Amino acid sequence: MLGLKVRKLSRFLPPLSSSAKRYSPSSPSNICIRMSKSQIIEHVVLFKVKDETEPAKVSGWLSGLNGLASLDQVLHLSAGPIHRNLSPAFKFTHMLHSRYSSKEDLSGYSGHPSHLRVVKELGSPIMEDLMAVDWVADNLSGPVVPRPGSAMRLTIMKLKEGLGDEEKPKILGAVGEIKDCLGSLDQTTYGENFSPARAKGFSIASVTIFPGLNELEALDSNPEMVQLQRDKVRDLLDRVVVLDYVVPPPQSASL
Repeated sequence: MLGLKVRKLSRFLPPLSSSAKRYSPSSPSNICIRMSKSQIIEHVVLFKVKDETEPAKVSGWLSGLNGLASLDQVLHLSAGPIHRNLSPAFKFTHMLHSRYSSKEDLSGYSGHPSHLRVVKELGSPIMEDLMAVDWVADNLSGPVVPRPGSAMRLTIMKLKEGLGDEEKPKILGAVGEIKDCLGSLDQTTYGENFSPARAKGFSIASVTIFPGLNELEALDSNPEMVQLQRDKVRDLLDRVVVLDYVVPPPQSASL
């Protein structure tokens, strides 16, 4: 299974020098697959599980979702509970984050029988609400597969009604500048959502990945620089969803 993943990602890999560290396929938790600057597709789904759902059914659903990481189209996939929701107006409880090398691969994943089975048999019966966004991440540098234990901050923005497309570059520029204000981070991606059907009107999204929760919490303890960038576009935004997610350990599965 891991060998397949490495082959799928090989087209992104720069040549290894003699001093480069090589990772053992027998130790999935130690794998850090790096890529040269390239373009990938980010896919994020937020879920609100029904309050009365039995924990065993939630576990079975998450297991099914994480098992989809074995599909050929998928570069990375993880699903689990949201660590912290900073937007109380939205009651999402779980999140899925995945990456693909092209929009065609994302489409192939979405229509794959295994994915459809998990959605129909395990997800739909326990789901109250969901929201999904997709964007093109240009010039991603770093690991395609975030390290287990990494802390991820997701931000999704909805523009005020009546604003034209000419305002979007200004917002994207401000989001890009925020990363320069951050200290210890692994990577950040951002872009315009290209799948509006399930996005509830939200059109811009970003993911920032930190080595762990300590680094993410350090950001919250010194928010002045980030807030300065946000103030530049505050008048353009109607609503913002912000939540934190911790990447779970990889799951061994085959479909």
